[in-house]
Formats: sequence, C-alpha cells, structure tokens
Amino acid sequence: MSINWFPGHMAVAVEKIKKAMADHDVVIEILDARCPMASANPLVESLRTHRQRPCLKVLNKADAADPGVTPQWLAYFNAQKNVQAIALSAKKPGDAAKIITAAGKLAPHRNDNFKPLRMLVMGVPNVGKSTLINALLKQRKAKTGDEPAVTKALTRYDLSPTVSLTDTPGLMWPKIDHPGDGLMLAASHIVGIKAYIESEVATFLAETLLARYPKALAARYATPADGEGIDGTGVIEAIAARRGFRLKGGGFDFDKAATTLLNDYRSGTLGRVSLETPDTRARRPAVVSNTDAEAPESGNATPGTSR
Repeated sequence: MSINWFPGHMAVAVEKIKKAMADHDVVIEILDARCPMASANPLVESLRTHRQRPCLKVLNKADAADPGVTPQWLAYFNAQKNVQAIALSAKKPGDAAKIITAAGKLAPHRNDNFKPLRMLVMGVPNVGKSTLINALLKQRKAKTGDEPAVTKALTRYDLSPTVSLTDTPGLMWPKIDHPGDGLMLAASHIVGIKAYIESEVATFLAETLLARYPKALAARYATPADGEGIDGTGVIEAIAARRGFRLKGGGFDFDKAATTLLNDYRSGTLGRVSLETPDTRARRPAVVSNTDAEAPESGNATPGTSR
C-alpha cells in the first residue's frame, strides 16, 4: 500500500518557508520519537542545507517511545553535521525550555544582544509543533488539534526581546518513496485519514508490533506472548474476538478491531513502543528509483521495512 498526502496548502507553504528561511538562524524540526526518520521531512533537510542553516531535531512524544531506542536515535542524529538532537515530551512542564538552550548553542553569534535568536519551527503534521510552541509561550496561542494540518499559515511569536520563533504549517512531501514510511506515518496519525485504509494500516502496525513487542500485544489482546503462529490479520481478528466485535452475520468486525488497535497505539495504551530503529532502517532493502535504477535513494527516502 502506497500512501501519499500533499494538500494544496502545503505546496503554498513550501514557497513561503523558502523565503522565511533566509531570515532565521536555526531550523527546529519536530519529529515523532516513535518513528523519527519516517517523520523526518526531506524537504526540511533540502531547504535548510540550501540556506546553510543548522538544525535542532526535537524527538517529541519521547514519553510514548521505547526508552531503549530513543538514545540510539539521538546518537544517530547528533553524529550528523550541523545537527543537534534532543528528546522530550511537549506535555511535560519544563521540557520545552530545553529547545531554546539547545537552539542557542547552534547559533552562538546571536549571543551578542544585537539581534534576537530567530527559530523556524518545522515538522510533519500532528507531531506536536503547536503544543510545544504553546509550552514555550506559556499560553495557548498556537492552534492545536487531534487532526493533521491544523496550522495553515506562518506565524511569528516573540518569546522575549532576545528570542523569537516562527510556526509553520505541518508539511509533508510530494512523494513518500517507501511504503513502510507512509504506513508508519498513517499509524501515528500524521497523514490525513482520507489518504489511507485503516484496516491495511492496522495490519501493518500489528505485524510491526508482533516483531518488536509481542508481549505488549499479548497483555492487551491475549495473543501469543512470543508472537509465534499469528500474523497481523490474526492480531486484528483476536482483538475482534476479545472485544466481541461482530457483524450481523456473525463474522468479525475487522474494521472496528483495526480502529481499536490504531487508537490503542496512538494513545499509548500499548505502552512505550518505537516502530523503527537506526539499525532496522540500515537493513532495509533499496528502492529502485525511476530515474536511476542502479543507485539507492538516500536520506529520509532510505527504503526498507519497519522491522
């Protein structure tokens, strides 16, 4: 299943962000800590490197991600040139303050008190940008919501006489090269619901969790603790059986069970899980480009499976 979602307002936003990039010192890219590379927009990397801007990668929702995996991602990103990475939860008081300190280290020339540190906040939809901005402002000014693409315009906020930030619309990219990335984004409620079929995304999620967290599934849905003898479809059917989700004819209500799994993952009911690690991405087979059949693609388009 190939998932792509790039509404018209995002294309308009790209042009506005290109112009805004010249007037900012640091790009702050908000990522989903459960799938940091899948939620890393290659457009952000392209735009910031063109303007030679440093990047602070913020792994938000770290309290929902596997605590053993997040440090691996921090090491991965911190090894990159002109990049610093931190992990936090926008919902935890005080966590947002880490952003200003870390961003200031990436733009030491702004410690002269002549011009404010100007931060451009970017990221895919529904990853917590507005929640973090409100935490920094200590008041609710940025509009938030439980649906992707709530923010549709660039908005500047002055945090103090020496620090300002600009919020940008949640931004996808025109083509997601690897299906696994699109499925992780859909499972994490980052792309619009009309862009995918919930039952297919839930089946992918179930297979990923079987491979990585079979005990979490077993504790919630009474599936085999070792994940053996069952596949993604079997997990969805087990949820339907356990919850009594039946159709009028007596068969399993697969769609309702699929929605239950997605909601349990998104809400953190299944515990702290990560859908990918640096190692799983490195081991993914290459996707053949239409323009270059010999060379594997790079960056966030690095192909592979979620396991």
